[in-house]
Amino acid sequence: MSRSLLASALSLNGGYVDTMGFVALHGLFTAHVTGNFVTLGAAIATGTGGLLAKALALPVFCVSVMAARYFARWLVRHERPVVPVLLKLQFALFSAAAVLVFLLPTAANSAGEIITGMTLVVAMAIQNAVHRVHLPDLPPSTLMTGTTTQIMLDVTDLVFGGAIDKEPLKHRLKRLIPALFLFALGCALAALAYRLVGRLCFLVPPIIILLAFYAFRLEDRAENPAT
Repeated sequence: MSRSLLASALSLNGGYVDTMGFVALHGLFTAHVTGNFVTLGAAIATGTGGLLAKALALPVFCVSVMAARYFARWLVRHERPVVPVLLKLQFALFSAAAVLVFLLPTAANSAGEIITGMTLVVAMAIQNAVHRVHLPDLPPSTLMTGTTTQIMLDVTDLVFGGAIDKEPLKHRLKRLIPALFLFALGCALAALAYRLVGRLCFLVPPIIILLAFYAFRLEDRAENPAT
């Protein structure tokens, strides 16, 4: 099952939202669990802001992934489409965050920062769950360390691998490189949007998720013309 358009939209969103949260919410990573460990340690050591939001991010993320998994199984039991419903839920959460950031102050350790930040964390936990379960053959849409490592390994094998079969490497690179590029593009767009329009940058993730939803519908119809 090919879901390349959906995966592309999610990769763009992954880079955008993680960067947006980092620059707008005092160094909070919304999907990068390891990053929050690092920034939490830095906040404790240096006294910088956002300590409580960073401490809450991991348990909120974990509980949200579990809830998404349970909800997905409930949807299957009731013969409901899983991915479209979860994308709609993600859209609602991103839309809520876009409203909250204008209604609540987002000073360091404020209630507004925590509520807005955790709303984004829940949304990205759902995205990670969707990708792991329903797009297992495609590169992840958030953390890019493994993707970058694999690209470098494959490029090295292509150049210096001698007589090995290089077709699988080329095929994998065709999937990995676009994912990395779109994630990086999302990061750049979020930084630019925050610099140019400030909190209005929070309006972009709901739009990207809408694109992801319609990409799913388009690919689903292409694979199942009868439906």
